[in-house]
Amino acid sequence: MQMVHVTIQTQYLEKSIEFYQTVLRLNIIRRMKNSNQRIVFLADSKEDTCIELVENLNESYNGSGISLGFATNNVQNLYDQLSNQNINLSKIISPNPHTQFFFTQDPNGVKIQFIQQKK
Repeated sequence: MQMVHVTIQTQYLEKSIEFYQTVLRLNIIRRMKNSNQRIVFLADSKEDTCIELVENLNESYNGSGISLGFATNNVQNLYDQLSNQNINLSKIISPNPHTQFFFTQDPNGVKIQFIQQKK
């Protein structure tokens, strides 16, 4: 089975859209609106797994223990770029010689991991 999307309930829809477009460079794939909420899907392309942001003014993600991982070709360059944008980042972690990663959080508290794996 192919994963289609990951849903994040948010009270901060516009801030969340800006985060995923600016920090992760994702594109808006689709917008929907019903009588109670707005929904926005973001991804690299229509064929990729999406982040589904669901506006919910009464409830947002408030759990822990979940992170979304995104691959990068150069973890240090990305770390430097995001640091220059005053984005709160963890330190770079290197659990072995082939893997480096760091974390940040989206406006809803979802942990975002940027990971580089070398062969």
